Amino acid sequence: MKDAYSNITLRETLSIATRTASANGTGVDRNTSGMMCQDAMIVVHTGTITDGTHTVEVQDSDDNTTFAAVADAYLQGTEPAIVAADDNKLFIIGYKGPKRYLRVAVTAAGTTTGGVYGATVVLADPRVAPVVHG
Repeated sequence: MKDAYSNITLRETLSIATRTASANGTGVDRNTSGMMCQDAMIVVHTGTITDGTHTVEVQDSDDNTTFAAVADAYLQGTEPAIVAADDNKLFIIGYKGPKRYLRVAVTAAGTTTGGVYGATVVLADPRVAPVVHG
């Protein structure tokens, strides 16, 4: 099966919300339902950003407990610093690292009213297809 529905699935790491403070997303398991997806990409999606700087960091972990910033060598694209000019945008970051768990962490600074945004991990190229959605 070489269709997108059988080979790509999405998992939310940072729910869409108005944020005025720093936040850690939920860990996403690349081995969900035994699929062990070999490829991953993070999509940060924004709504209205009214003030502040919201700096996105992709983090990975072996155990879904101890997360650390992903080394630049394992990232494709740039982790964004989201500001008021970034209303209704998508930011895409590829992940080439070996760790099982991924999440997004955001550091917010200079916020009063903040901004609306969230992040999703796209998992692809499972060792066992089709992927399980949900």
